[in-house]
This record gives sequence, C-alpha cells and structure tokens, in this order.
Amino acid sequence: MKKSKVIVVTSGKGGVGKTTISANIGASLALMGYDVCLIDADIGLKNLDLVLGLENRIVYTILDVIKGGKSPLEAVVKHKQIKKLNLLASSQIANKDMISPEDMKMIVNELSKHFDYVIVDSPAGIERGFKNAVVSAQHAIVVTTPELTAISDADRVIGLLENEKFSEDNISLIVNRVKLHMINKNEMLSPEDIRNGLAVELLGIIPDSEEIIIATNKGIPITLEDNSRISSIFSNIAERIAGKDNPIEKDFALLKDNSKRGLKGFLQKMFGGR
Repeated sequence: MKKSKVIVVTSGKGGVGKTTISANIGASLALMGYDVCLIDADIGLKNLDLVLGLENRIVYTILDVIKGGKSPLEAVVKHKQIKKLNLLASSQIANKDMISPEDMKMIVNELSKHFDYVIVDSPAGIERGFKNAVVSAQHAIVVTTPELTAISDADRVIGLLENEKFSEDNISLIVNRVKLHMINKNEMLSPEDIRNGLAVELLGIIPDSEEIIIATNKGIPITLEDNSRISSIFSNIAERIAGKDNPIEKDFALLKDNSKRGLKGFLQKMFGGR
C-alpha cells in the first residue's frame, strides 16, 4: 500500500492558470517516477481532461463513482504518453451539490492506497466545491497572478485554508504569469513582494509565456517539451514538492532567461531572423 501525499491546488479566482499548473505538476512528478493521480474536482466545469488531451478517453467520471457504483480506481484513466500519470475526470452533467465532502474523502482515501501523489484540482473560489476539494488534503498550493485582485483573493483563500486547519507550513504559493520587464519598471509586483504580503512559502514562479498557451491548446503537458524553460520550472516545482533540494533562485534565473529569449524572438520576427 502506498503512503500517499494529498495536495490540493486552489485559487481565489478563475483564470489564473490553476488547472494548467495542476496538470503540469502532476506530469512532472510522474516523469520523476512517482505514481500520480489527478482529480478534477471542478464539478460541472471539467477542464483537466482537455488540458491533458484525454477528453476522448474518458469512460467514467467522478459522478460514476458517487452515483454509479464504480470504484475510484475503475474510473481512473491513464495518460497516453506519461504512463505514471492518471486522471479521475469530472462530469459536466453534475453540479457541486451532488458531491459531498464525505464522498470526496472516500475517493481520496481509496486512491491514496495506490498512488504516491493524489493532486486535487479545486474549483476556483470559496463555495462548496472548495470545501470538497480541501477536505482530505495535507498540503495546499495557492495559485495567483501578480494582480492586486488576484492577490487579494489568494489572501482570502489562505485565510480559509487556515480555518480548515492548514498550518502555514502546509500552504505554499505559485505566482503565475510573471512579466520581468514590468517588474523592472515597477509596473508589477515581484514574486518576493507577493510572498512577503501573503506570508507563505514561495513554491514556484512561472513567467507569462506563449509556450504554455500553445501546449495547453494542444492538450499536451509542457513538461514533455524538451529544452523548454517552462518545463524546467515545473520540474523544479515538482522536486520541491518531493522534498528535494531545489532553491527558488533557480526559477528566478529561468525567469530572466525567458525574458531574454522573448526579446530575441521578437527581434527575429521583426527582422526575419537576420
């Protein structure tokens, strides 16, 4: 029987990249050799299967487990390319009230017997779906972007997590869509500013990148892209989750490199690669 670590990935608002981050963290851990199961807890608004390119392989969903008599393990589907990555998909025909925290506890407890990591992709916001998603988690990752509204919402979610008995040591932060050129001009808060304001550990820094958009639209985890700076950042995040020594400064270095590459790409487009 596995000794599983259960992680919930959450955010105070939609549109901050939470689901894409959940998918790529799961993929990175699986590529490291861990058995990983992602759970799409966004009932009625399923997206995780699309991000992973698994939408045509889904036979059973979380609703079939709750109402249809299927076991959680029966409903799980394996990723085509990343053999240790698995998904329990959400259902579009269900609503959040059809699943209770007790249902989610049962699902997570059962899957924890078979996987090293169970990662729950929480719905954005703080309604019932949030309570379902966090009920069995030991660690929470809060995703935000460097905008005041997103940071304010992240602060509220951290407060709710603390009310759900999460300690500061069990909450960490990923800052997504960071633009170094705006930080340098004092037009955007830096990840350090955000970390200091929210008073939780900084787990990862992800630059604003077309690479992620393209990979997500293709249904391919960007972690499968060789020589990708974004892939390297997700590998760094996965290593930190796994308890390996991987200082956050490595993300800062890749953030600077990504900014240089973005300028180079812009100039190549402008001058035809001359």
